[in-house]
Amino acid sequence: MAEPTIQRSSLENHDHELKENIEKKKDSTANPEFFSCMLQPSPADSDPNYIGIRRFLLHRKAESGVLRRKDWRFNGKGYVAYRNYISRPRNWENLQIPSCSSTPGNSGRWMPSPSPVSQLLESDSWNSLKDLRSPSQASQALSRTTSFSSNASDTDDRPRRRSEPAYSFVGMHCIFDQCKAMVTVIKFGHMSSDLLAYGASDGSLTVCSVSMPPSVIKQLIGHSKDVTDFDFSTNNQYIASSSMDKTVRVWDISRGLCIRVIYGVSSQLCIRFHPVNNNFLSAGNAKKEINVFNFSTGRTISKTVVDGEVTAIDHDHTGQLIFCGDGQGCIYTVSMNSHTGALSRTHRNRSSSKHRSAVTTVQYRTFSLLARGPVLLAFTRDGSLSFFSVSLEMKGYLTLRCSLKLAPRLHSIRASFCPLLSLEKGEYIVAGSEDANVYFYDLTRPRNTCVNKLQGHGYPVIGIAWNHGENLLASSDFGGTVIVWKRAKTA
Repeated sequence: MAEPTIQRSSLENHDHELKENIEKKKDSTANPEFFSCMLQPSPADSDPNYIGIRRFLLHRKAESGVLRRKDWRFNGKGYVAYRNYISRPRNWENLQIPSCSSTPGNSGRWMPSPSPVSQLLESDSWNSLKDLRSPSQASQALSRTTSFSSNASDTDDRPRRRSEPAYSFVGMHCIFDQCKAMVTVIKFGHMSSDLLAYGASDGSLTVCSVSMPPSVIKQLIGHSKDVTDFDFSTNNQYIASSSMDKTVRVWDISRGLCIRVIYGVSSQLCIRFHPVNNNFLSAGNAKKEINVFNFSTGRTISKTVVDGEVTAIDHDHTGQLIFCGDGQGCIYTVSMNSHTGALSRTHRNRSSSKHRSAVTTVQYRTFSLLARGPVLLAFTRDGSLSFFSVSLEMKGYLTLRCSLKLAPRLHSIRASFCPLLSLEKGEYIVAGSEDANVYFYDLTRPRNTCVNKLQGHGYPVIGIAWNHGENLLASSDFGGTVIVWKRAKTA
């Protein structure tokens, strides 16, 4: 009577072993490196014997190593993507980015299509393995990446929505590469389409003209440390600049001379001319102060104190409100008397992030489609981009309309509103990034928020600025290069 029991148990053990072998085979076929090797097309000049031996060895790799490669992650990428990153050709940047002339008079061509080298590297990335996931896992991953205020990284490989015609670019208008230090801030002149200036980490200020042929007008030398911010006067005759050397300087552009120096006790981090009364200068410093200086005498008229270093500042169009951001991610609204320059704090908007991060951009706009009124843009170093509506009746009270989470920044990278297309279009933002690209985002779209990007810089893009005619976009990078991009003409 015991023999049938023995036979039955042996059959069950045999079936169990068969199932285990089948599962092992399934696991072995899911090797990410073997899978990508099978998908990768063979070059015409490759040795078929080498390819066959490589695939055979990848197929015979130990299961423990396969599992480790499947589970391995670094900055959100898998084993194969990181292996391709470290084994890429030494001159891969030159192969990806087309060469262009680097003189102010010659324009380079922006090439939106990727090169064969980039296609080869992308074909071997971990993203090609997403088909191996179960349907439930794929749907969960999709839901995570398309949430409106989630990690919408500017380096995502998700397909971007087709850019609006008015935000399509035909190439580079000109390039300025005389500066050998990081260009920290860049701006066009007030109500000007061709006057451009940029400040650098070596303390220099450069004033240029982008009209054909582009040229450097003046070199303003005087600051001994980084230029943190500057602003044009209403008539574009003067520039007021702030610096890490604890001074505020006023420059006469036509003569290229510094006509006034205001000394402080801490680093001066941001500065603005009053939009109505240009005799007032508002400056924020590392001592948590907002100071109002008299342009003519250089004396301090008024000041107020906030909770952190004042890292970004902007006025409203009436000059009665000052919006500033500090080193802790908070946004403040300060009332200002346009006649006396007296300041008084009115509102504070705390950052919702657990990790406090410095505000790099505070920009005011008189009208927005989303808010049907004045709005404020704030951008922090941790990649948080916030969009507020401004209530002028409540002394500049801010209401958060929407937010976007981008990849964290190592540098003080800035963002800017894009020109309004029409009342039927969305709200567009342009920002620099650490991967040397310029990205465009549409805040009205919860999915595929990134709509376009410009490639051409070789270093992290720091500064962004539009001209008054809204046909040119200027961007500066860590290596000292300034590129002026030309928008495509639309009907």
